[in-house]
Amino acid sequence: MKLVRWILGRIILVLDVMTSPTPIVREASVQKAIDEATANMSLYQFKTCPFCVKVRRELKRHALNIEIRDAKDNAEVKAELVREGGRHKVPCLRTESADGSVTWLYESNDIIDHLKHQFNLAS
Repeated sequence: MKLVRWILGRIILVLDVMTSPTPIVREASVQKAIDEATANMSLYQFKTCPFCVKVRRELKRHALNIEIRDAKDNAEVKAELVREGGRHKVPCLRTESADGSVTWLYESNDIIDHLKHQFNLAS
C-alpha cells in the first residue's frame, strides 16, 4: 500500500507541475495589502495530499503568499498542528487575528471559500 501511495503521490506532483496555474497580477499596493493580511496565516499540509495540492493551486492562482508548513515530514510542525489545532488532519489553515486569537480551518473547500470571501477573489 505504501508503494501505491508513493507512486500516486509522485503522479499528483508531476501533474501539478505540468498544469500549474498562472498567478494573477495585481497593482503593487493591492498585492502589498494582501501580503500583509496573509502574513499571519499558515497552511499545514502534506506535499502529495491531493486536497493540499488543490489548496496550494488556489493560493498560487490568486497570488496569496501564505506560509506552507509540512505536517508530515516535520515532527515539530506535526506536533504544533495536533497540540494547537486539535488534530493531525490536513489541509489546515491557521489564521491569527490582530487581537491574537487563532482559528484553525480544516477541509480544502472550506479553506478556499474562506480565502475567496476574505480577499474578494473571483472563482
